[in-house]
Amino acid sequence: MTGRVWLLLGALSLLWGGSFFFIGVAVRELPPFTIVASRVVLAALVLLVVLRVMNLRLPRQHGLWLAFLGMGLLNNAIPFTLIVWGQSQIPSGLASILNATTPISTALVAHAFTSDEKLTPARILGVLLGLAGVAVMLGADLLGGLGQNLPAQAACLLATVSYAFAGVFGRRFRRMGVPPLVTASGQLIASSLLLLPLALVIDRPWGFALPGWPVIAALVALAVFSTALAYVIFFRVMAVAGSNVNLVTLLVPVSAILLGVLVLGESLLPRHLLGFGVIALGLLAIDGRLLRILKPAPPGSHP
Repeated sequence: MTGRVWLLLGALSLLWGGSFFFIGVAVRELPPFTIVASRVVLAALVLLVVLRVMNLRLPRQHGLWLAFLGMGLLNNAIPFTLIVWGQSQIPSGLASILNATTPISTALVAHAFTSDEKLTPARILGVLLGLAGVAVMLGADLLGGLGQNLPAQAACLLATVSYAFAGVFGRRFRRMGVPPLVTASGQLIASSLLLLPLALVIDRPWGFALPGWPVIAALVALAVFSTALAYVIFFRVMAVAGSNVNLVTLLVPVSAILLGVLVLGESLLPRHLLGFGVIALGLLAIDGRLLRILKPAPPGSHP
């Protein structure tokens, strides 16, 4: 992947790193389906305005809307609901550790269902190093929670499998010639059609009190930054890097910790720096650069 793609992944990790914080605020007062439905509906409305400003139109082909529906189900409806419900039962940090296993699920699914993203020793090593870096960075306290509240943890792991299938399924939009902004808008509209009725039937949001301003602000930020803007970047990266876009989940805990240091004044600990280094090695291994660095130059070659 090019340097520009890695920069976009870094930006995406910042946007999604904040989502765990926003969800953590929202689950204090709102049930899961209401949160995920509000997230995708507000994000879809934002992107519809952007489409209008940029004079872009949504497609009318039935086949494309079926693809948007499939992507909305795999990339939004299923994982968002599982993660929000799981995060209502377990700490956000532990949820981010489990979310960071997405590249493992993606590597297995891509190996099984694609011809050009097969497992290689470098890819396996890189994913395992990245996951080890996440574990080191977040520390033994959170790792000690593994094995407790198994249904919530299983929900977060199932979400990574759904993301993995979405990473493979979404490759078709490039072949169809759909711009990333249109793909993101179509996916979020389809997700809204799936999730809004469920929220109305299951949660009956008219029956509980209006949430406080912190929760409303968290929902708006979750929709505008961690969903609308994030998915425009997501589909732009997917158009050139395929399911490798899911490597962003290894960077999300890094971004979450850096945001805590820069915005909330939290401490940057030695284990954070060690974890950052291990994750960097993992990404270099996946990208192939680590092997090129370690591989000795052939005799007679010039630097």
